[in-house]
Parts: sequence; structure tokens; C-alpha cells
Amino acid sequence: MRKTIIAGNWKMFKTIKEAIELANGLKREFFKLDFAAVDVVLCPAFTALSEVAEVLTETGIGLGAQDVYWLDEGAFTGEVSPVMLKDAGCQYVIIGHSERRQYFGESNETVNKKIKAALKYGLTPIICVGENLQEREGNKTFQVIEDHVNNGLADISGSDILKSVIAYEPVWAIGTGKTATPDQAQEVHKFIRDLLKKKYGQEVADSLRIQYGGSVKPENITELMNKPDVDGALVGGASLKVDSFSTIAIKASEVLK
Repeated sequence: MRKTIIAGNWKMFKTIKEAIELANGLKREFFKLDFAAVDVVLCPAFTALSEVAEVLTETGIGLGAQDVYWLDEGAFTGEVSPVMLKDAGCQYVIIGHSERRQYFGESNETVNKKIKAALKYGLTPIICVGENLQEREGNKTFQVIEDHVNNGLADISGSDILKSVIAYEPVWAIGTGKTATPDQAQEVHKFIRDLLKKKYGQEVADSLRIQYGGSVKPENITELMNKPDVDGALVGGASLKVDSFSTIAIKASEVLK
């Protein structure tokens, strides 16, 4: 049985003060949330990690970063190491988000290095895979997903991948208002699980959680979560408001998997 996981990616939004206010608002809304049914993770900007970590103390809500560098320290201006993320209070880190690939040159090779660095320090990597609109319309979705999974997870053991989460994010549905239909999401999630079965075996494939990310809203979360291979959501815009993100997490927790 796979436990639902709902993560909020705040991207480049929220000052420290605003991040604290949002975290406090969610803390109040989640006071009665059944954390036995769902993991909830907040991923603010680097500047707000420590302050949000303090707000989340003893709440059951996890803290994640939006990226990580693969070395512990060094002359790498602007980068943040896994050691620093642990020190700031993180338990999770998003790796290989489509925006990192699109704007900052992220590749399967760098994704792979970052996954290994995160695992080394006990951070749970949320590993993003997904196709853009051109690839979707060119019927290359499965080819792209297979490339991301096989090369991004190169030399990652079965025991280590079980300490991770995979997030399928169709790039064409991120911030566009478009959403893959639940059937489209399920089709790709099932394909990912079948790839994992080939790579790691049935037991690992059945245990690993696969989130959906791409214009997730309170209105579509239940239908998405009702699909057998959708184990949660990586939420963007809707995670920036207390009411929408709390509703998503609460609705997701109510779907029996």
C-alpha cells in the first residue's frame, strides 16, 4: 500500500514574511489532518527554508527544497549543497523539475548526480519526469519518459529508489491551466511503473510513489487520486494559497488507495 504524498512547490514566490504567513495558515488548516493517510510537504524558496522549518516544528508537515547541488561544498557561487539543506531543516528536495531543464540546462546526468547527493544525506528526492507540448504532439511521450527514467536513475539501487518519489509532470500542463486528463495521467503513471518493474522488479515498482504535477486544483484532485497509479500531487500555483492547497491535501487524504 502506497501512502499519498502532496507537495507544494512555491517556485520563485513568497518573501520570508509571506512564506511564514502561508506556512502558519496551512499549519492551522492541517491541525486535524490525518497524517497517517497523507504526507504533506512544503517547498519554499531557499531564503525561507529555515524560517518555515521553525513554523513546521512538530506539525507532521515536511519541508523540501526546490533544487540541490551534488557536492558538499566548494567554489560554486549561487549553489546550495545537500548539507546546507539538511542544516536548514529539509527532509525532501525536488530534482529535475521541467523549469530547471528548460531554463537552466538540467540534464539526465545532473539529475542523476543530484539524486545520489540527496540520498547520501538522507533527503528524499522528488524526481521529476515529463514531456513538453512538442513531444506530446509528436507522440514521443513514452520515449521521453523512458529516457528520463532510465538515464536519470542510472546506478540508483532498488533500496535507494524506494527512498525517493517520482513526479510525472507533463510540461504542457504546468502553469497553463491545461491538465492531463485523469486517464492520460494514469496511462503515463502506469508506463512509469512498468519501467520500474523492468528495472527493479515487481515489489519495488508496486511500492514506489508516483505523483502527478500539472495544474492540479481542488476541482480535479479527487478524480486524479482515484486512478490506481496516481499516488499524490506536486502542486504549483494552487500551493500558494491556504484554501486551495489545504483543500487539495484534505481531499487527497480522503481517497482510499
